Amino acid sequence: MYTFTTEMEVRDYECDIQGIVNNANYLHYTEHTRHLFLKHAGLSFAGLHEKGVDAVVARMNLQYKTPLQCDDILVSKLRITQEGIRYVFHHDIFRKRDDKLSFRATAELVCLVNGRLSRSEDIDKAFAPFIEQQSGDK
Repeated sequence: MYTFTTEMEVRDYECDIQGIVNNANYLHYTEHTRHLFLKHAGLSFAGLHEKGVDAVVARMNLQYKTPLQCDDILVSKLRITQEGIRYVFHHDIFRKRDDKLSFRATAELVCLVNGRLSRSEDIDKAFAPFIEQQSGDK
């Protein structure tokens, strides 16, 4: 079901006064997971930018479930679908000690090639083996 998985440790400065991870940090976890996935797929975020290709977030949907706390290990998992020119990253973050779902998000990314909304041959080729096919795709 998942295309890519990585682990990270929650650092104390990511927590708020309540002792739980501040909500904005989950976005950092998902972004870091996507960047690691790019490397796994044979791409470099910086290398793409140098070629005039920028993958940018167009929309996100966030669901906060079970809070993470300082020193927790999180397991960040993703899978990818494609809707037209949009790549949809489906993120699930689990608390490792009890495997509880902590956070769920979808991030819709589009490509800007030399500043214009377009497809990227490099990204299309690299992501092709990882795209989860959905029933009803055109």
